[in-house]
Amino acid sequence: MLILQQIVNGLMLGSVYVMVAVAFTLTIGMLNFLNFTIPALFMVAAMITWAATAAGFHWLVAAAFGMIVAILASLVIERFTYRYMKAKYGDATEHALPLVSSLGFLIIFEHVVIMIWGTDPMTFNSPFAHAKFEISGIIFGIPQLISLALSLVLVFGLSLLLKKTQLGRALRSIAEKPDTATLMGVDVGKIVPVVFVMTGFLCALAGILFTVNYQHVSPYIGDHVATNAIAGMVIGGLGNIWGAIAGGLLIGMVEVLSIHFWGADIIKVPVWTLMLLILVFRPAGLFGHTQIGKGKF
Repeated sequence: MLILQQIVNGLMLGSVYVMVAVAFTLTIGMLNFLNFTIPALFMVAAMITWAATAAGFHWLVAAAFGMIVAILASLVIERFTYRYMKAKYGDATEHALPLVSSLGFLIIFEHVVIMIWGTDPMTFNSPFAHAKFEISGIIFGIPQLISLALSLVLVFGLSLLLKKTQLGRALRSIAEKPDTATLMGVDVGKIVPVVFVMTGFLCALAGILFTVNYQHVSPYIGDHVATNAIAGMVIGGLGNIWGAIAGGLLIGMVEVLSIHFWGADIIKVPVWTLMLLILVFRPAGLFGHTQIGKGKF
């Protein structure tokens, strides 16, 4: 029974990794760009939500603040890590300059937060701290169930958007061949920011749900979550949204079960060992293909 409880806990934690893994998948699958600012967006949304509630705002208002700030920050990142570099340096930006500049934004955001609030972890007074129910001895936290349901619904909706709408077709055309998409009339300058808005939204929602569920925040929470989300993305298959779901949930279960059997000190070893094994025996991941952006969406 205890093992089953840990598997349930792992699935709930994995739902947060799913949203962050999908955020990574969007940028690497459509723009061939590993966006290192994703941990910062996750962290900023969580910290703003905590700070606003500490200042006396209702948690829903605080969450809205966190989401808006994260999305605006994501658009700033798009402007200076992708659009500006692309306009100034053209094809020379693939792939080092955007990657390095996004890493710079990650460090800037983290240290701005440290300057304002320090490095100590803070406690978030969740309104759902005791919202749970039990089935056959298995405890389910309501906020965690909401996180899992939201992650699956959002990814399903995103998949439908990409397959069924004009915007989705434009996004998929950019993922396949950006230059050809431009020749076919797709306004890349207007479409690419949409990817960053989606990325900011997913990271912000994941950060807020993590804060509500686990009731603590710090300037470094994004780093831990993002490394596990990257592992989940790789295991599921680079650029594959449904692979990101499978990988994120799997990583959540591996992490929780690792803590249960061996303790928190070696938490990264099983996760990254699994990822390396997948890379050795199936480099494209569980659901991936060999070419980023090809047939992913």
